[in-house]
Amino acid sequence: MNKRILRISLTAALAGFLFGFDTVVISGANLPIKELWQTSPWFHGTFIMSMALWGTVLGSLFGGIPCDRLGRKKTLFWIGILYTISALGSAVATDPYIFSFFRFIGGLGVGASSVAAPIYISEISTAQNRGKLGALYQFNIVFGIFIAFISNYLLKGFDGANDWRWMLGVEAIPAVIYSVMVLQVPNSPRWLVLNKKDEVGALKMLTYISDKAQALVKLEEIKNSIGVKTAKAGLFEGKYKKPLILAFLIAFFNQLSGINFVLYYAPEILERAGLGGKESLFNSISIGIINLIFTLIGIQLIDRLGRKQLMKIGSLGYIISLSMVGWCFYTGASSTLLLIFICAFIASHAIGQGAVIWVFISEIFPNKVRAYGQSWGTGVHWVFAAVITLITPIFLDSTDGVFKDNPWPIFIFFAFMMVLQLFFVIFMMPETKGISLEDLEKQFTRDKSV
Repeated sequence: MNKRILRISLTAALAGFLFGFDTVVISGANLPIKELWQTSPWFHGTFIMSMALWGTVLGSLFGGIPCDRLGRKKTLFWIGILYTISALGSAVATDPYIFSFFRFIGGLGVGASSVAAPIYISEISTAQNRGKLGALYQFNIVFGIFIAFISNYLLKGFDGANDWRWMLGVEAIPAVIYSVMVLQVPNSPRWLVLNKKDEVGALKMLTYISDKAQALVKLEEIKNSIGVKTAKAGLFEGKYKKPLILAFLIAFFNQLSGINFVLYYAPEILERAGLGGKESLFNSISIGIINLIFTLIGIQLIDRLGRKQLMKIGSLGYIISLSMVGWCFYTGASSTLLLIFICAFIASHAIGQGAVIWVFISEIFPNKVRAYGQSWGTGVHWVFAAVITLITPIFLDSTDGVFKDNPWPIFIFFAFMMVLQLFFVIFMMPETKGISLEDLEKQFTRDKSV
């Protein structure tokens, strides 16, 4: 693999580290904040826990705008700044409203990063290594999740009632480092051609990551894919119906697996199974380790087996593990057995949806609308993530919560949704491995001339 492409891709993918850290670090602060501000289950779910996700929804839905106007590189830089502001602001918040505001700011960064980083990586990589390089973003997400779990565990007991402030504030350190690093990466050649009409700059970038002959061929492919039309293409034109549907469904099923439900509420779920206090935070680390290991496996397999095969494996794993987690809660099985099946669920996600989703969405939209198509797919993903996170406390914590005593029906519901995902993968999902972005564009759009 070209070392320059790998280095550039890895730098951009570090946005995923901040994404993962920011998303899960709240799990360690969840219970302390609940006790500190004594908010209602509805307020806690709507503001404390899901406000970042509503920021993520907006960041993802509108992230395509700065990606096109400012460029992928500048967007990634400002994402790092948003993470820094959010971490420091959340750590010093004096009331739940200020806290929610700064969590919202961080959410904007998460949402925008899920647009900018995957499309940037897909646009500088080759058809042969696009899956592996694109999956680096997911690897960094789960690495960030893993480090967040460890950080929360180590900071538990560090400063008494203010532990949670340190848990959230420490994110500013990697955020600043990332912001400096991303300034060193070049602009996307496809963005330079499409948005800046800078063929010289694009050729320079392509030559930097490949030889001159390959660079000239690739530049011609990019120019041909854009075509002679100067007007901006509309994302919701009929010819883009297929990628729109595919992006919607893969994002929809990603969240209806229950992955954010488990990651956000891991300590609380484990406490309900009899693993309380710091022990629940420690066992959350095992979830992070499994996530990391199986994401690495997914990265190694995504360009060998393909996206579709990994999704089949992940779907079957989801169905079995979620059903067994529900059974453990229903029967009161041992907490150790429950933890094993939760880890199996995490492994299924990591090797399937986790490894595939960001790569797949970034591949299926044409050059003209890739930024906005990525916004569409990630926006769907984060809308459902926010809704699930919002309603969870209402189900689990309110005095008349439907599943207050035993949440087993929630996991059975998720298992059923994964049966539907398996049907989607088998009958609708195409394979994209080893095919150039320009060839995929011809395959997925009705207008073969674009």
